[in-house]
Amino acid sequence: MEGQTEEAFVEQVLIPHLWSRSVYGVVGGVETSRKLGKKQSGGITRYVQAKKHICNWMSEDQNRNAFFTTMFDLYALPTDFPNYGQARKQSDPYQRVKMLEDALSRDAGNRRLIPYIQLHEFEALLLAEPQKLDWQFINHEKAIGNLVQMVSEFDSPEMIDDDEETAPSKRIIQEIPEYKGRKESAGPLVAAKIGLDTLRSKCPHFNEWLNKIERLGEGASA
Repeated sequence: MEGQTEEAFVEQVLIPHLWSRSVYGVVGGVETSRKLGKKQSGGITRYVQAKKHICNWMSEDQNRNAFFTTMFDLYALPTDFPNYGQARKQSDPYQRVKMLEDALSRDAGNRRLIPYIQLHEFEALLLAEPQKLDWQFINHEKAIGNLVQMVSEFDSPEMIDDDEETAPSKRIIQEIPEYKGRKESAGPLVAAKIGLDTLRSKCPHFNEWLNKIERLGEGASA
């Protein structure tokens, strides 16, 4: 996973759901730096570092039934990512992430890797139903109403752009400044409150990824 917010979301929301599909997972964050000898995780700044950790994890578990996946934000993706330049020329965000995911798959060279890049960042999932932000941020009716209106202008929250000032997280922080300091705890809780059914119906690329992971469990109990 790219950061602590994504790690908590996977642990609290995805892994319990996948258990019901006979898919058993663990989550790990990509190390981005070290401070006083301790691992620090967050937005990846260099692809080469992320690839090193992915390949190490895969080499440590040679079980052919052990699969690996990623959850990287398209927003602020490092420029050394495979096929980054060509993908940026794509105006359709869905085609852009497909090109990047395919490039990651080729570069990693391992059939057990299921690449996933989040459009455009984790907070797009929260904008699938912004009303649920009130569960963590009370007395923000006007701010949440503004977010609801903004989201209605897009076909999907996954289409909300990745500009430095208007990416999904930036839009939430603009309306609810407290989110910035609480995203790691509040973000996964709001996503859980929204529920996977809504997340999947509003975010087709996210749904496609989850379908791929669920299929890994087909026939497991047969």
